[in-house]
This record gives sequence, structure tokens and C-alpha cells, in this order.
Amino acid sequence: MSQILRAVALMGATGTGKSALAMQLAAETQTSIICCDSMQLYQRLDIGTAKPTEAERAKVPHYLVDCCELPDLYSAARWAREVRIVISRENEQGRMPLIVGGTGLYLKALLHGFADIPDEKTEVRNKFESMHWVEGTEGLYRYLQQHDAVMAERLKANDSQRIMRALCVLESTGRSLADWQSEASGEVTAIDCPVFVIDVARELLRERLATRLQAMMEAGWLDEVRWLAGLNLPDTHPAMRAVGYRQLLDHLKGDLCLEKAISDSITATRRYAKRQVTWFNHQTPDAVHGSADELKDNMMGLLQS
Repeated sequence: MSQILRAVALMGATGTGKSALAMQLAAETQTSIICCDSMQLYQRLDIGTAKPTEAERAKVPHYLVDCCELPDLYSAARWAREVRIVISRENEQGRMPLIVGGTGLYLKALLHGFADIPDEKTEVRNKFESMHWVEGTEGLYRYLQQHDAVMAERLKANDSQRIMRALCVLESTGRSLADWQSEASGEVTAIDCPVFVIDVARELLRERLATRLQAMMEAGWLDEVRWLAGLNLPDTHPAMRAVGYRQLLDHLKGDLCLEKAISDSITATRRYAKRQVTWFNHQTPDAVHGSADELKDNMMGLLQS
């Protein structure tokens, strides 16, 4: 019989206090944390991603953070594969790791399987990056409409990141991304992973996000974004489109004054948090929702079992 992997997931929108609760739970139960965040895995994107500090990582082992060096790309499928390895090792040591984050797609890939799509070919990615530079997102979308009408119908015409991904998969594998996604299936090894979602009142969350962003600016976030801009990554790279970073990058390009960039960052972060709340409400129907205090005791019992 195949081994059943065991973990507990603590999810929620950005700014809801997931990390603080996770640190408390992991420290008290002497377990580890697996980061479920599509931006915290990139090295040197520390402040704007609210990445765990060195002190926190020294106190509690953290996995899948700082595991990808720019300009490399990461994916949900890769995260799911690597997390399974971590969970297996932790289980063998008698620990039930705590998966913590707000990237719902990554958790979905882990729990429900993801299409095992071959890696993109570098020359294909370069081809479409060059096309994007010359023809813009409109040119990429026209090309997708001509060569993969199914994916073009699924995607918004201005979603350059997903259009780029669809094109790279199409030409790297000879098959539509839609075909690969239709073959998504669960892994051989089952996972027992109860999901908990922190809920915070909307107005309180809005205030928290504004306060946190100001603290990030005081901590030197603009210098971090300036370093990112110096890498000259294509606009379609996920790091260049991350919430908050995008607005500050526009400031560094001279398109926005700093005050406007900060204001737009706060607005974008609030909208992102709203989308996350909606995602977890609809995509995790079996999850237990509640405040940090309401979830703590229930989660503590599971982690100690």
C-alpha cells in the first residue's frame, strides 16, 4: 500500500496573519513550515513578499522559500512535486509539516494533481519574448488566436503572462495547454491535508494592508524593486507582475510619482486580497474558516496527533 502523506494547510489572503499564527503553531509543536507563496520562493524578493525573516527561519525550519534564483521561472507543478518530497521526509521524522500561504493554485496542484507538462524550451521562450517586445501583448494574443483558438478563448486578451505560457507550452510540446490541463490527475501517493483558512473582516484587512505597505517602504522596499529593475527581466516574468512591485517599477520608469505608486500599490494589494478571499471561498469547500484564535486549538490538536 502506498504511503499516505500527512500535512496541515493554513491558507488565507495576504495580510490576514497567517505567518504569525503558523510560527506560533510550528514552534509549540516543533514542526516545520512549507511556504505556499509563488513570490517568496524567489531569492532577494524579501520585503515586498513579506518573506519570513532570518530569525524566524532560524527558530522554525522553512521549506520552499528562497529556492529559485531569478531570472529562472517556477511553476505550481514543480512546487507540488518538491513539496511531496519535503512532506515525506518530515513524516519520516515524525513531524506533520504546516503548509502556509496564499497561493491557492499551488495548494490545488498538491492536493488534486496537476498536468505533468514538459519544461518549456529556452529557444521557444526567447522567441515569444522577442515577439512581445516588438508586437506587444496584442501580437502575442493574435498569434495564440491563430494557433490555439481554445486557449485564446479561455484567456483575457491583456493577460500577457498566461498568453506567454500558453504559447510556450504549445510550441515546446506540440500540444495545447488545454490538452495538458485536461489530463491533470492526482499523484499516486495520497495526501491527508486538512485545510484551514483565516478570515479577517474586510475593513480591518484594508487597514492592515495599508499599514504594512508603508512599513515595507520604510524597510527599503524601493531599493529592492530597483535591484529587480536592474535585472532587465521581460515584462511577462511573474516577478515583474507581482502585486506592489509592478506599481513601484512604473515609478522607477518615470511613469508614476512615488506617492501615486504607493497609493496604487495599496489599491492593487487590496484587490488581490479580495480575489484570494473569493478563491478560497469557492475552491476549498471543505476548508475550516475562522479567526486566528478560532483556528488555533483545532490546528494544534492535529499537529500534535
